[in-house]
Amino acid sequence: MTKQGLTYEIKDTIAVLNDNGGITIECNLISFNDAPAKIDIRKWDRRDPDNPKMWKGVSLSKEETELLIGALQDWLIDQTI
Repeated sequence: MTKQGLTYEIKDTIAVLNDNGGITIECNLISFNDAPAKIDIRKWDRRDPDNPKMWKGVSLSKEETELLIGALQDWLIDQTI
């Protein structure tokens, strides 16, 4: 797919975290501009399946993802629910 000079390919959908009538928050493995794929978390407008619209998000390397997972696990352990 192409968006304003940016090419991307979703290699794998890891999780759809929320779906509000076709506006989704997704965690995907995406390659941008033929670079190595990264974990990508962002909103998508998928109401038109032939023309999905990507919103702002964050892309993380494997190492950054591992650090985030560890930080979230530590944070969750400290929470009282």
